[in-house]
Amino acid sequence: MKDGKPYVSTTNACKLCKPLGAAVAFRGIEGCVPFLHGSQGCATYMRRYVISHFREPVDIASSALGEKHAVYGGGPNLKKGLLNVMQKYGAQVIGVATTCLTETIGDDVGQILREFRAEFGQELKLPELVHVSTPSYEGTHMEGFHAAVRAVVEQLTESDFGPKHGPVACLPGFVSAEDLRGLKALFADFGLPITLLPDYSESLDGTAAADYEKLPPGGTPVAAIKALGGSRACIEFSRCQKDSLLAGSVLRDTHAVPLQRMGLPMGLRASDEFVQTLEHISGRPAPEALVKERGRLVDAMVDAHKYISGLKAVVYGEEDLAVGLTALLAEVGIHPVLVATGGEPARFEEEVAAVTEGLVPMPLALKGVDFYDIVDQAKTLAPDIVVGNSKGYRVLARELNIPLVRVGFPIHDRFGAQRVRHIGYAGTQELFDRIVNAVLEKRQEESPVGFMYI
Repeated sequence: MKDGKPYVSTTNACKLCKPLGAAVAFRGIEGCVPFLHGSQGCATYMRRYVISHFREPVDIASSALGEKHAVYGGGPNLKKGLLNVMQKYGAQVIGVATTCLTETIGDDVGQILREFRAEFGQELKLPELVHVSTPSYEGTHMEGFHAAVRAVVEQLTESDFGPKHGPVACLPGFVSAEDLRGLKALFADFGLPITLLPDYSESLDGTAAADYEKLPPGGTPVAAIKALGGSRACIEFSRCQKDSLLAGSVLRDTHAVPLQRMGLPMGLRASDEFVQTLEHISGRPAPEALVKERGRLVDAMVDAHKYISGLKAVVYGEEDLAVGLTALLAEVGIHPVLVATGGEPARFEEEVAAVTEGLVPMPLALKGVDFYDIVDQAKTLAPDIVVGNSKGYRVLARELNIPLVRVGFPIHDRFGAQRVRHIGYAGTQELFDRIVNAVLEKRQEESPVGFMYI
């Protein structure tokens, strides 16, 4: 029973498992091989998801545990697997994430890695070894992503730093590869050096190579991660996650790096806040090109209001993305009637209320839900459009016969998801155009005359 209703099981969860998020984060570190301490099936499942979204070859190593390891422990397989990865890949970093199996049998990965260093550290040049606890029977892929980034900062960042004069640390969360490239360009516009963590803008969206590269180029250099304690400031995108889960808290509390935490810069207000932060840190005004970018976005909102004003939307996906999308929709006059996430962040309802206050009535905000719950509620709310990842197509958009604007992860049924922008003025503009055009396309298809001019 759930909320008094007959309930058998989760039906098509609105989330993915925790170690999958950790694997994506590890791919954003230069020379890093993600390593799942668990069964081979877990690694295969995650490779399939990541490859289908990013359209890139993705290697995820595994300790390949079987039945006997559930009894005797997986330590020997983990050590053997690390040696194999060192030999075959020449990895600079190996990011070890646990799974439900190894968490359940109680493997102490930290202790196993200490033993590994003691056994082989004298005779072999060991890579950096980072480990993170990601039991897949709890949490979401977003929590796994953030936990991996925090583990990287905790375990690799060095503490011997004086005055803060290094690059700005930017911790963007799970955004698209194009968003990461856009962030680097934006910081450059303000003359600010940046350490982006993680940075999979090249490693998960690279160029065509003549030969297969076991370790694709790109990623945050290890030396830059070690120097994060000297960052002049840290900007971290998250409104919903707990302070204790985020890497920015480590830089602030352990290394005294000034932390500016904010929501994903989606929509006008959040993008303004981000740009004002860059102005403050750099001491420079926004460049003229960026001011014009903002002006074009406002102009587009004015032009399109007659097509979308008053429509109702259902939004779902990762919690911070769902809140960012809600902010954007509310600003342009679309009423998000239902905002849902599979995670259970403490401040979800509070943040949804904050971004809709004064713009539209407070939406129904659901957390910890699956698509059974979302569809059940959506049918009573009569939305005009759905915004979320591919998982909502069949069970929600197709069922309700309304357009789906694909945003987030995973997107398996469209091409180029890794190159779609979402954040900043330019990303908001691109997303806004897609929303408006989805509405127009639906009206055009249903028109008895098939109009060609609006």
